[in-house]
Amino acid sequence: MRIQGDPGRRGARAAPLVEDTSWFFDTELLVLAERCGLRIHEVPVDWYDDPDSRVDIVRTAADDLAGIRRVRRSLRQSTTRDELTRINRAMGRRRPGARLGTQLARFATIGVGSTVLHLGLFAALRLPLGSAMLANLVALLVATIANTAANRAWTFEVRGAQDRLKHQLQGLTIFGITWAATSLGLLALHALAPTAPVAVETAVVAVMNVVSTLVRFVALRAWMGGEQTDAGYFVIDAADQPRTEPGPVSEPTTRLALVQE
Repeated sequence: MRIQGDPGRRGARAAPLVEDTSWFFDTELLVLAERCGLRIHEVPVDWYDDPDSRVDIVRTAADDLAGIRRVRRSLRQSTTRDELTRINRAMGRRRPGARLGTQLARFATIGVGSTVLHLGLFAALRLPLGSAMLANLVALLVATIANTAANRAWTFEVRGAQDRLKHQLQGLTIFGITWAATSLGLLALHALAPTAPVAVETAVVAVMNVVSTLVRFVALRAWMGGEQTDAGYFVIDAADQPRTEPGPVSEPTTRLALVQE
């Protein structure tokens, strides 16, 4: 097997992660390549059927099912996910993730949940703590940590432990912006209405929270989404003669192009 069309052999770094040495190896390689941020492009090949084949269909199918279970377990392990992320970054690739529309929908869903958590904690802590500012600080801190973790895992599909602390620290930067906005809103309210009830204070916090939401999305997407590079591809070629670009083949062979978006 050769991996060609990738001068730096950066795409080939996924190959050592393949454990299967039989019929399932190509499927496993494609799954890992996709997780590295490559899209799959089909290239037509000539195929010659051998009526005298000795392939055991039942055993091959059973081995493939076992391979699927093994790969699924492997992808749940942080070590595998971290290695795929490292390869992804070495190629200068953006971590594979959802489209902008899907990200916005997920971000909005998480935003609703974290806002409910924030406001609920604020209302619950306001009287016990005796200070609207302190209640807002504690409630917002808890909601921000939960929001960052949820957006990291679901909205931007970042897996593994790598950069987890960094992303939380970046989320705390957004926390500072949001806390400043909500605190200024409360200060303005207290200057205009010193005896405003908790319901009005909660409403002000909610309005200022919405204002900071756009900043949160743009910042988190920039930090967790990364940038995308120019297109390129490499080809897995089982033929004896090297090929550096897709094209017709005259011998039975398998050709799969793993294409960088």
